[in-house]
Formats: sequence, structure tokens, C-alpha cells
Amino acid sequence: QVHLVESGGGLVQAGGSLRLSCAASGRTFSWYTVGWFRQAPGKEREFVSLITKSGGSTGYGDDVKGRFTISRDNGKNTVYLQMNSLKPEDTAVYYCAATEAAWESQTSRYNYWGQGTQVTVSS
Repeated sequence: QVHLVESGGGLVQAGGSLRLSCAASGRTFSWYTVGWFRQAPGKEREFVSLITKSGGSTGYGDDVKGRFTISRDNGKNTVYLQMNSLKPEDTAVYYCAATEAAWESQTSRYNYWGQGTQVTVSS
């Protein structure tokens, strides 16, 4: 198993930036593709970004493409999500998750989840 803990959320004004971190412990971190998802009140959890096991490939949801950047440091067992040009509609609880699949954006395919970190963007 792998245990995930998110951090870095907070309150920021529109146009600002935040960097989220997802720290992992347990099994070898580089065995897992890691994804970021978010869930706003009254909405379903949605895909934000993913990074493959080696960090060689990344993917983004249409709403965040060009504004968010995902990266990972397998030596530190950590995945980062740099969020720039934040908008009020980015307000949500952000979760990181891990899967043994090579490439996956569906929440149901992720086996391990963190507890989430709140991101609030004010207008």
C-alpha cells in the first residue's frame, strides 16, 4: 500500500498561485502513476492532472491546461501541482491519488487517495 498526504492548500486571490504537494509513504513510489483530482461542493470529483511513474509524461484536464503544472521527485516521494493564474472556479478540495496503471484519468481506477486539501480562490 501507499499512504498519501496533501499539503499546500489555502486562500488566494484570483490570478494568484499556489503549489500543492503530495507526499507518499509505503511501497515504492515510482511504481505508481499519480493523479490530482478536485471536488467542488455539489459537484462530482473531476480529473485535474496526472504524471506517469517515471515522470516522463503528464496530462491535464481542459480547464487547467496551460495554467497548472505537475511534477514529481521520486527521490523525495513527492508529487507537486503548481497552480498559476487561479480562478474562482478552481475553488475545490484537491486530492492526490495513486494507481498502478500506466495512464489513467478515471477516479475509479485509482486505489489510493489522500485526505484532500482545500483551495479557495477569491474574486
